[in-house]
Amino acid sequence: MRNCVPARSTASRAKRARWAHCALLAIAAVAASDVPVAPAVAQTAIAEASERSVKAAFVFKFTQYVDWPAGAAPVSEPLTIGVVGSAAYVDELTSMTQGRSVGERAVQVRRVADDDPVDDLEVLFIAGDQRGRLRDTLSRARGRPILTVTESEGALSDGSIINFTRMGDRVRFEVSLAEAGASGLRLNSRLLAVAQSIRQAP
Repeated sequence: MRNCVPARSTASRAKRARWAHCALLAIAAVAASDVPVAPAVAQTAIAEASERSVKAAFVFKFTQYVDWPAGAAPVSEPLTIGVVGSAAYVDELTSMTQGRSVGERAVQVRRVADDDPVDDLEVLFIAGDQRGRLRDTLSRARGRPILTVTESEGALSDGSIINFTRMGDRVRFEVSLAEAGASGLRLNSRLLAVAQSIRQAP
């Protein structure tokens, strides 16, 4: 984790931001560390699987840096991550979160179809293969206490709260505080400290 320093940090904030950045990236690094060396013909598939593992790790980690409105869901019910699109992400997140909890709540993952309700979700992840339907899908969660996470260029303008980006060969993310506020969610400053960019609330 030698390069574990936020890209946007300044000298005055680097010290307090460094550990938060490391905390978020450590789980992603572990998730990707078991990827074996493969022949050149398989490198693309391996790279995609590695990136998927990193993003799944981030999605789970995000849940620990979000405050949902009081009374949004009882602690006796699981914290549910819904996935729209790629079945590979469903499998990755299911494996990543098995036996895990956030606070007192167990974590469960389920695939979300076009006509499925989203009211019971805490997180809605929309895979990149859904770019053509992104705005419509995000509109189903807008105004609800649901953390929306995407991996499509320009997704913040479509209403996403957190969107994955790339910086070289690294996975980063951008945040919309305006959309988070509209959904009644508070994002921890430790999460914001390591975001590549932040779109402020008006």
